[in-house]
Amino acid sequence: MFIHLGGEKIIRASELIAIFDISIEKSSKISKQFIGQAVKDKRTEQIGEEDCKSLVVTKSKVYYSPISSTTLKKRANQLLTN
Repeated sequence: MFIHLGGEKIIRASELIAIFDISIEKSSKISKQFIGQAVKDKRTEQIGEEDCKSLVVTKSKVYYSPISSTTLKKRANQLLTN
């Protein structure tokens, strides 16, 4: 199964670790360190040109998605319940 993250980016559901609202990037010291390390390791990718609304953490990358975390979570839950 796959999850559409916005733009032309689709990931395997099995790669998904977490989906966060973009506000977590600034609100938590631990998340700042995590994102900082991902940027340093060149493991981040911004999807499209729109403003980012969520962070999608996978086994290999952190994606900045223009789709809200609520919508992405609904998509992921639909895959789990089907």
